[in-house]
Amino acid sequence: MFLLKYAKWNERTIYLDRLERSEYQRIFTAAKKSEVRCLQCENEVRLYLGIQQTPYFYHLNSKYDSICGDNEQPPVAATVEENKEAISVGGFHLPKGRSIKQKEAKDLTQWKAAKKAIIQKPFQEKKLEVDNGPFALDVNQQKAVETIEGPVLVLAGAGSGKTRVLASRAVHMIEQNIPPASMMLVTFTSKAAKEMKERIQTYLNDRQIKAPLPLTGTFHSIFYRILCHHDPKWKDTNRLLKWDWQKEQYIIPKLREMGLEEKDFPFDQALGQISYWKNMMLTPSDVDATNKWEKEAKALYAHYEQQKEEHGTFDFDDMLIKCYELLKTNPLLLKKYQERFRYFFIDEFQDINPVQYELMKMLSEHTKNVFAVGDDDQSIYSFRGSDPTIILHFKDDFPNAKVVQLKANYRSSHNIVSCAHSIIKRNKNRYPKEVFAQFTCEDKPIFFYPFDEEEEATMIIQDMKERIQKGESPNHFAILYRTHSMARAIFERLSESNIPFQIENDYESFYEKKMIKSILSFLRLSVNEEDVTAISHLLSALFIKQAALSDLKALSILEDCTFIDALPKLQGLKPFQVTKLNKVKRLLPKLKEMKPIHALDVIEKDLGFADFVKKRGHEGNKIEKGSDEIRDLKVAAKQFQTVQSFLAHVDHMVAKTKEMKKDKHKRGVQLMTIHRAKGLEFENVYILAAVDGGIPHDYALDAYSNGDDAPLEEERRLLYVAITRAKKYVALSLLQTRRGKSANRSRFLHPILRDK
Repeated sequence: MFLLKYAKWNERTIYLDRLERSEYQRIFTAAKKSEVRCLQCENEVRLYLGIQQTPYFYHLNSKYDSICGDNEQPPVAATVEENKEAISVGGFHLPKGRSIKQKEAKDLTQWKAAKKAIIQKPFQEKKLEVDNGPFALDVNQQKAVETIEGPVLVLAGAGSGKTRVLASRAVHMIEQNIPPASMMLVTFTSKAAKEMKERIQTYLNDRQIKAPLPLTGTFHSIFYRILCHHDPKWKDTNRLLKWDWQKEQYIIPKLREMGLEEKDFPFDQALGQISYWKNMMLTPSDVDATNKWEKEAKALYAHYEQQKEEHGTFDFDDMLIKCYELLKTNPLLLKKYQERFRYFFIDEFQDINPVQYELMKMLSEHTKNVFAVGDDDQSIYSFRGSDPTIILHFKDDFPNAKVVQLKANYRSSHNIVSCAHSIIKRNKNRYPKEVFAQFTCEDKPIFFYPFDEEEEATMIIQDMKERIQKGESPNHFAILYRTHSMARAIFERLSESNIPFQIENDYESFYEKKMIKSILSFLRLSVNEEDVTAISHLLSALFIKQAALSDLKALSILEDCTFIDALPKLQGLKPFQVTKLNKVKRLLPKLKEMKPIHALDVIEKDLGFADFVKKRGHEGNKIEKGSDEIRDLKVAAKQFQTVQSFLAHVDHMVAKTKEMKKDKHKRGVQLMTIHRAKGLEFENVYILAAVDGGIPHDYALDAYSNGDDAPLEEERRLLYVAITRAKKYVALSLLQTRRGKSANRSRFLHPILRDK
């Protein structure tokens, strides 16, 4: 097969081996628009950007590839001069445009071919003996099932069959004449509870046993029912604060009292912090606020609890906390439940939080019959109160506990299991384990090197298409990422493809984020000065209270002028604000004449948006900062030549996201965070941004530099979870640049990748 390395675009010769890496995606997009042609035959060509091969041009009709490839000769001159023409806007010297940059190879960031992971140990078949009964358990699973009395900790790694063990043990105990009514099986999700009930019922039917099921449900469902049974006032679900907007109404008065602008306040972050403190069993007076943000959140927490008390309402966290208080302060009632329940099963034990654990310890105090099934290597929910030290210190609370490890991974190939184990064993705070796969295959985890987030998405789509052409179903793929913001480019590329896909229902379009809407408001008003929604966001970005919007509308009518012209005429402005607004009035109309990436630079630096980001960009948020969102936006913007085309793209993506949410039929490629993927499995998995700052996340690196390695260890567990979702094929993206800056491969990959 001949790989074409030359093509022509806008009368310019494109020589791939001398092309700047930053330009590959630009040429790829131009080729999709039928703008790139073969040097020999003048027919259209496309640019291949995938994982398995180096880039090359190819004809739409493959018969020309060999003909033109055989005659292809290097062009005499493959260098095009940089366009020096520029414009000055607001003191900024901005290039009007640029040509394709081609230089000598030694000056280039070279294309890096994909690499396969290092497998430290060859596959050795190690089939565990399996019993012939309906449970079909291996020897370790059987040991866990048959250990009935006393505390038991089952270390159930990824793909080790924990659901089978939990259900089998319940049925085995029923066979031993232990009443189902004396068992409580607790899960973390209603889906897991439903699956557990179905599995137990199936096993009972297989053995022709007629018996009721053990009490099975989530922590919230079980303990809320106990609470309601003994205190009927909790039955009134009209008092339950189900939605964030209900909780926000309690917080808003305190915000105003504190002088905080509610339009730009990160309510989700504040409510998450309050929930975290509650699950850690910390009252407002217990909280030791260490920074400005925590002091604000602590004040809101105290006000929120006071408002709930006054209005007689409660939230989901109260379902557990109030039940704990009920049992703690009522010894006779506690004894009643201790006598009723003698055996306790806990699924996903590594995810338990302090209030949940205290409830289980109280109820099991008389028998110590706690059967805890979990994997400390998959403890990834500390942000919502889960305490990973609980599973590690289980034997401290239950000194006589037996520990059983499920060693076989039935889900993933040897190559995947080996790589995942090589990574996770570097964590210090974990149980040492022996894990082995039950099958092997040729595919090894593969690492590929996109230039940026846009090219990352392009390469993944191409790779999926190749695998689908070989017989894979779109339903067999998952694309996993650390945070929702990482999904922007892949969401957009999939939307342009004919590959069916599904994204999480709680996914918010990147362009709907408050910070993004604020900076885009400048571009929108540049194109349409009468955009009321945009002017509302602009006021916030200029530190003008929303109350001024009514005055602005009135001024525009009375003065017969646009919103922008009316801005400097608002009453009560300080001299520096008038100066700034006049500058906005002067420069705003010129933004639409620039390329989007240049316009964003002017907004950020010359119109003062950077100051807004510093003060209102939730820079205290550990996971998503406003400044990071702006850098992500610039990566998207650089693909467009005009502000109008960029805004049209933004609107299309927002509409596409809303359309996806209406589609209730889950199908095709799954896009989800690593957290959401836990417990799921797929034939093929792609992991985005496996670089420092992506995974591990920046906040974990900051914590580590300050002497706290706990967040970094959790990030390593996240990568472990992501890799072990795959059965046969996993590809990790090692971005060369992330958010416009150079990136380094994830430090977690050192044991399985030698590329430096």
